[in-house]
Amino acid sequence: MPGLERMTDLLQKSLCALALSVALASAGNAATLVEPTLHLKLEDGGGRVALTLDACGGKTDTRILSALVENRIPATIFVTGIWLKRNAAAVEIMRAHPDLFELENHGGRHIPVVDTPRKIYGISSAGSPDAVQAEVESGAAALGKAGGTAPKWFRGATAEYSPSAIAMIRKLGFKIAGFSVNGDGGSLLGAKETTRRIAAAKDGDVIIAHINQPTHAAGEGVVQGLLALKQKGMTFVRLDDAEGVGNDGTTD
Repeated sequence: MPGLERMTDLLQKSLCALALSVALASAGNAATLVEPTLHLKLEDGGGRVALTLDACGGKTDTRILSALVENRIPATIFVTGIWLKRNAAAVEIMRAHPDLFELENHGGRHIPVVDTPRKIYGISSAGSPDAVQAEVESGAAALGKAGGTAPKWFRGATAEYSPSAIAMIRKLGFKIAGFSVNGDGGSLLGAKETTRRIAAAKDGDVIIAHINQPTHAAGEGVVQGLLALKQKGMTFVRLDDAEGVGNDGTTD
């Protein structure tokens, strides 16, 4: 029946067109995610780097914490509400050294601040503007309960953002902390590669690594890389103590 065949053909073409439009929309949505960079504004004399450590959940890598205290290396620690609840002893040590440690906002539950439903590195995103706001505000509230100064910086889980989420976070009053050196690959790199990456940091770099994986080999590399930088004469600064310049509207 020619009429039926034509209707079937048109239906198939329509379904193919719909599938293509959905695929293109998904690809466009995926392309909107950004992973911002952050550099310190260069100054005369040079030789400054900022160490930022994420405390996502779990425990505390005392190898890193002890090395920072013993070697007087300042660091900006991005903590989640989850980590704060489980690591009171580490928080007490950090609070006892306010000249070294600056605690900043890593979110309430370590959820990627992307305002559409999707997965980033296998982690489900916040999925809506309201959920993004809740993640940011609950992280700040958790830090408030832990004492100390109110956070000024925010770094989301996975360090990837939708542009609209960036705009919302900025309206909430936070600068967004990107980075320029991925020191430990999410704490999944070996000690040797982590050491190499961190030791290679240059003037103005912002290093990211993790302080919540005490069983990972990367922690040893973080320590060795930092000691290598110190031996080179590098000066470590916290984000609050230096002007950082980020892209994608994260600090301006």
